[in-house]
Amino acid sequence: MQNGPWRRFDDFIAPGADRRAILAALFDEYRLAASEEVVAGNRHIFLGPGPEKPGLGATRFPLGGTILVAHYDRAPGSPGANDNSAAVFLLVETALKLYASDRKNWLIIFTDKEELGPGGSIREQGSYTLAVSLREAGLGSGSFYIFDACGVGDWIIISTMADYMIREETGVGAAEIRKRTRALRGRALNITRKLNIEKVLLAPAPFSDDLGFLRAGITAQAITVLPAPEANRLASELRNHPGFTDSLIKGEARRDAFTALLPETWKILNTPADEKSRLTPEYFRQMIRFAAALTGG
Repeated sequence: MQNGPWRRFDDFIAPGADRRAILAALFDEYRLAASEEVVAGNRHIFLGPGPEKPGLGATRFPLGGTILVAHYDRAPGSPGANDNSAAVFLLVETALKLYASDRKNWLIIFTDKEELGPGGSIREQGSYTLAVSLREAGLGSGSFYIFDACGVGDWIIISTMADYMIREETGVGAAEIRKRTRALRGRALNITRKLNIEKVLLAPAPFSDDLGFLRAGITAQAITVLPAPEANRLASELRNHPGFTDSLIKGEARRDAFTALLPETWKILNTPADEKSRLTPEYFRQMIRFAAALTGG
């Protein structure tokens, strides 16, 4: 983790780091086309294939293309190594890979204000107001994949949380969301098979920016990662404790009777224990290959 963009990782997770400035410096160094979009006071960063800078008004935005998303903010008091610094740097490396292959039909968005304080409304989440702007600009038809907490482990968790959120909804809109959810998930699963990635689990994962996108009417597939022992135990606990799924859906699993069932990796998110020493960089190449393949690159 000392080569390429990763040499700035320690600076990125340091207390008081100006994380936007660090990313801007990396983009300038590697001549990546980037711009900042301020929506409802939140400062999102758009990274595209160039040469034009991407953004809500850009004519080269990938209509129907693939949009990879990772939030760059972190919880106060946490280094945020896994949540979500690792995914940010993984997508920066993915961008470099896509530049090298001259792939065009993609966009990466680093979102602001994914982390909400106690009692925060989902309508305050940066991804919600961003998604509203994307829809208003006619740019909501892309394939959105959210990368969150992707730095610890080798099992790719393809979240099924959206299924539970829309299970009671009816009407044409709900049917379309279900259709798009199946399509996004199916595409992700097909990519894992093409890349011979066998360690894959479909399971409800803690909500990330996918919740804000979903509430604004844009379907997004969340991707996270867990170590093998934790992924296997999660699958077992979900089968054996039906109430555990409901607890995850309601966001209560970190403070109710099911807390003990949570994977350790999820327990330390947003805490001072989310340190660099817990990351597993030996599996980063797999995630970069996976992310690039989602764009067709």
